Amino acid sequence: MWEMFKEFIFNIISWLHSFCGDWGLAIILVTIVFRAIMLPIMHKQTKSSFAMKKLNPEMERIKELYADDKQRQSEELQKVYAEAKFNPISGCLPMIIQMPIFIALFQVLRELGDRVEGSDYCFYNIVPNLIISPSDAWQQGFVTAIPYLVLIAIFAGATFLPMILQQQGQADKQKRQMIIMSVVMSVMMLFIGWGSPAGVLLFWGTSSLLALAQQQTSMRILKSKEKQAEDEKQYQPVKVNVVRQERKKRPKKKK
Repeated sequence: MWEMFKEFIFNIISWLHSFCGDWGLAIILVTIVFRAIMLPIMHKQTKSSFAMKKLNPEMERIKELYADDKQRQSEELQKVYAEAKFNPISGCLPMIIQMPIFIALFQVLRELGDRVEGSDYCFYNIVPNLIISPSDAWQQGFVTAIPYLVLIAIFAGATFLPMILQQQGQADKQKRQMIIMSVVMSVMMLFIGWGSPAGVLLFWGTSSLLALAQQQTSMRILKSKEKQAEDEKQYQPVKVNVVRQERKKRPKKKK
């Protein structure tokens, strides 16, 4: 089943290659296609992150207040989630759904050289060979390695930048922790990317940049909607329900 799924993805890349005549462009196009398919799911994930960001101050207050009572802490956090109609698991679900697609793409691109022998795997001569890694290119000389070094820098930077942007407006302690985590992740990506084929780096770099653009667009939409709701609430005229008492008839004077 898994091999059939990979074969399906490879057939899409091959079709795009026959259409555009360049393997690098075909990789970029297939990445755009899959990112477009995942767009609603990614928007939902960004929406979940946005909601979590708003709840963070209250969550931190509860954690400090009930630091010695984990059961009460959990109960109070569940109350916060219930009042905000927020499900923490909803933020993980989009990632779980998209991972099989991107793992399959990753594997297909790693096996690209074995699938079609004798093909010219280049990206408009910008990247001469998409099936060799930056480490292989480095052995051929610095000049040959330049486009591969650029790819690996984009590959690592596209991992670092989204994690930093997500922490805007967060507490200093959380921000420092996330920066450290982002640096560690970027170093790991550099290590992984050094031995990965350039086609994988091209795919992952393109995918990460598209994800970053989608995330920032979704965040702007959510902030705009939130501001609009606040403005409508602020300028909404106050309605006063006045209950008029029924006027009693005056008693008639007796003649």
